[in-house]
Parts: sequence; structure tokens; C-alpha cells
Amino acid sequence: MSLVGLVHAEDSNPHSLKRAIERSLDLIQFSFDRNPGNVVIKPNMCYYYDHSTGETTDPKFVGVIIDVLREHLPSDPEISVVESDASAMSCKYAFKMLGYEELAKEKGVTLVNLRQERNKHAEVRIADTYCRFRIPKTIQNSDLLVNVPKIKYMPIVKITCALKNLYGCNAYPRKSIYHTALHEAIVGINKLIKTDLVVVDGIIATGTATKRLGLVMASKDPVAIDAAACRIAGINPQSVRYLTLASRAGIGTTNFTPKGESLDHFQKSFPRKNIRSNTMEFLASIYHRYLG
Repeated sequence: MSLVGLVHAEDSNPHSLKRAIERSLDLIQFSFDRNPGNVVIKPNMCYYYDHSTGETTDPKFVGVIIDVLREHLPSDPEISVVESDASAMSCKYAFKMLGYEELAKEKGVTLVNLRQERNKHAEVRIADTYCRFRIPKTIQNSDLLVNVPKIKYMPIVKITCALKNLYGCNAYPRKSIYHTALHEAIVGINKLIKTDLVVVDGIIATGTATKRLGLVMASKDPVAIDAAACRIAGINPQSVRYLTLASRAGIGTTNFTPKGESLDHFQKSFPRKNIRSNTMEFLASIYHRYLG
């Protein structure tokens, strides 16, 4: 079983976040005995939503992760914070609007729009589907890839967290072309790109409402942490197709051992969707898959 560390952050100040993040890494026995030359951090910048909505990763949270890495790694690596243009989002504006330009100046890191990089074409077969992607140079050259997602509901696939966040590392801009086989595409990109560490920004969560959850969750296994995210959000991990596919593909396991704070603590606090909401999401997923 894979370890998943769960920590409650008392508040959102950098000192509290640092304690919580370091504690979560300690719980999963994450080793800093490595000497990466290039570190890549992938937050969730799905659109132009401010982090206060719970939809995007807080740049302050990413800033603390940068501080933790610099303090504990034996080397002083080059650090890049990455995202790629999407059908309805341009990194040019997202970096500025979401606070990442300010973060880059403060922490001395590089912002990379993966869409503008040289990339190589890659293809992988998941189940009976062939998925084609463009893998950017920064991702290819990464020695340590840190995935910093959010936990959110999504009609087509039920939930998004670590595995879906890595989907943004595909340099192809019109990602809507993958929606007819989104589960396979999510697994495909994770088959081609290995995540070394996942640290979930669950300080603010969004579900039926936006709520302060105070969760920091970490794992070296993106499948395990997504399974834990499902449990917190009230979803059976076995009902999420991309999780079962990812497990079969050897990316990780849905079996996990929670460490630290009780999983039940966050389950009770998460703004879960009710049966009616789940039914509406199911109908929306049918629409998007076959009619949208």
C-alpha cells in the first residue's frame, strides 16, 4: 500500500503552511537525499479563478513548497513553475492574474508556458485507445516533478486531483479534443510523465460551496492520493474509471494507508455534493460525452 499523509493546517500564514507541508512529507517518508538539477512544480491553473475560490492552487502555497525544497535539498536546483495554454485559458494572463508573476519575482523561479516550448510527440495505448501528446522540453529534463493540485468535482470524470492536474503538462492547446476519451487521456499522460511527489493544496476546498478545509495532503503515489481525495469528497474510488485504468497501467495503487490526521476529519468537513447534485453531474457528463 502507498502512504498518504494528511495534516490540518491551523491557518494560512507561511509558518503554519511550512509546518504542515513538512509534516506531510515526513509522514510519507519522503527522502530529500537526492540532487536534482531541475525541479518542476505543476500547480492547478485551470482558468482565471482566484485561489480564494478553491478552484486554483494558491501561489503562496507553492511559494512555501519552494522554500521547503530549497531548505532540505542538498543542491540549489533550477526551479520552474509550469502550466500550458488551454482551450479557454492563456498562461500569459493566468500567470499575472493568479499571482504567479509576483511569486516568480519573489522566489527567483522561472515561469514556463509549456505550450511555447519545443516538444516531442509521444503516443501511448490505454485500454483500446491510442492517445497522442506533446511532451515539452522542461518536462523531459525534469529531475524532480512536484504536482500541486486541488480536489474538485468534474462532471465528465467525477473528480480531479493529481492525475488530472498532470493533464496540463500536455503542450497541445486544444485539450477539448480529448474529452471523448478523457479517462484514457488522463492515464496516458501520467504513463508518459512520472510524478515524484504530490502535495495537495486543500486549504480552501470547493464542492457545493467554497469552504476553508485546512488540508495538506501528500504522497509519492498520484493514484493513491486521488483515491484518498475521492474518499474525502464522498466518491468511491472504484467508480472512477481513470483510477482503475491507472492502477492497471502500473502508475500507482488505489490502496493506501492514511497517516497523520484522521481521514474522517476531512470527510466530515468537505463540502460534499448530495444525490441530486450527483445525478445532475451524471446527466451533464452524458451530454458532454455524446452531445457537447
